Amino acid sequence: MKKIGVLTSGGDAPGMNAAIMSIAKSAAMYGMPLVGIKRGYNGLLRKSTSIHDDLQELYLDTVLDIADRPGTYLRTARCTEFLDPAWREVAVKTLHDMEIDGLVVVGGDGSFQGAMRLCEMGIPCIGIPGTIDNDLPYTEMTLGFETAVQVCTEAVRSIRATSRSHDRPAVVEVMGRHCGDIALKTACATGAEIVVVPEVPWRVEDVAARLNKLIAKGNTRATIIVAEGCWESMAPFDMYTFLNEHGKKCYEGEPISAVRFASIMKRMCGMVEARATVVGYTQRGAEPVAKDSAFAFEAGNLAVRLLRDGISNQVIGTRQGKVFYMPIADALKAERPFRRDLYDLVNSL
Repeated sequence: MKKIGVLTSGGDAPGMNAAIMSIAKSAAMYGMPLVGIKRGYNGLLRKSTSIHDDLQELYLDTVLDIADRPGTYLRTARCTEFLDPAWREVAVKTLHDMEIDGLVVVGGDGSFQGAMRLCEMGIPCIGIPGTIDNDLPYTEMTLGFETAVQVCTEAVRSIRATSRSHDRPAVVEVMGRHCGDIALKTACATGAEIVVVPEVPWRVEDVAARLNKLIAKGNTRATIIVAEGCWESMAPFDMYTFLNEHGKKCYEGEPISAVRFASIMKRMCGMVEARATVVGYTQRGAEPVAKDSAFAFEAGNLAVRLLRDGISNQVIGTRQGKVFYMPIADALKAERPFRRDLYDLVNSL
């Protein structure tokens, strides 16, 4: 393999730059030029007016100092056009024109689907999991997850300090559309009393009953951690009627949110106040913690070695703390049970 490419796709995640640096370092060691593809698969479709806005040769001295930076040096974006076979032909032509023999894809589920399609079209690809949600079941961790948990842990610790000072419960929303791992691990790390996740069906009334029970025991600063996708698993609740009848204006069609949920808890539990905080994109924009950076470094090197040795259509992950690789198709079929034991422990005691 003479020349390889790398792209970051989907949502940005702390550790992506560390992976780019490792890939560049490994490619230089094996004597393979490296091309960075910008804004995910969009760069392969040559959607910009200038080739320099889509593709960039990566030299070691250019990227050696980016490993600790948040975000992604190559930018990232979603690319719905890549679902169309005709557009994938354009991508393959770009790779052939640039004499790129193999590709490293850093991203999540959708990014891996795209890599698998390219493999079917004769382009060797290796995937590195880059998503803060930790929603790829085949691996124990994905790039950015540990950093996101650390950001949320620090946020909750600060919020709990204010909660203690004011005897005021708090609702903290963290990321996780379909996976509650960030919420659950943050709850475990901070001693939060309640956690709500997409994987487990739940009722507003049950959360209020638990909060009332905690308040009755003297815990007036309980923390409720909610994953952003938990509203999908919530049992039907007439938020509009309840809030309007209890003095909080709410209009039909307005979606439930952490702020409105805090208002519901305040009124159901007879509290003076309950405040909501959405941690938001700070989870993505933090400098990667050591565990994410170290995984990125090892995964980047393994990806280049696999391509060098003629091995493709694989994704890299961790299992029992060790880096490994497996076929993309098998990885996408993997299932991992939610840690219900930890969930019950947080919500029961």
